[in-house]
Amino acid sequence: MANTDSGRPDVSSVGSCGRQGKLRVVIVEDSPLIRARLCEALLEIPNVEIAAQVETEADATAVLRKPSWDAAVLDLQLRQGTGINVLRTLASGARPANTTVIVFTNYAFPQYRERSLQLGADYFFDKSREFSRVREVLIALARRGAATSH
Repeated sequence: MANTDSGRPDVSSVGSCGRQGKLRVVIVEDSPLIRARLCEALLEIPNVEIAAQVETEADATAVLRKPSWDAAVLDLQLRQGTGINVLRTLASGARPANTTVIVFTNYAFPQYRERSLQLGADYFFDKSREFSRVREVLIALARRGAATSH
């Protein structure tokens, strides 16, 4: 992700899967393989747009503070930083209204689930067993958004 002169990430250069839609999803994931798999799955959903893809806590925090997203898929272990710290930042008042946060992790331990939900995550899914659940939630959100825009 490129940085502007102010040191903040330039959101216009954030990776995108390249489709316009109504539900704007941010993927916060440091694994290129998982990001690619998520993009592939999400681009099959009508009315979904990948608004940004980021790999670090700092980039995630910068993108998610802005009201340019509707849902975020957030990994807990990032290349630099953690998803828990991203959730803390969002919980401190930085989260835009009417957004959904889905924690999607290989660390699906009860203590991480509890802490994530305490910090405002709406959903918590295990990458190894619940990949399809992320897609199901986003399909429901996209349908709800399409229904309310008519």
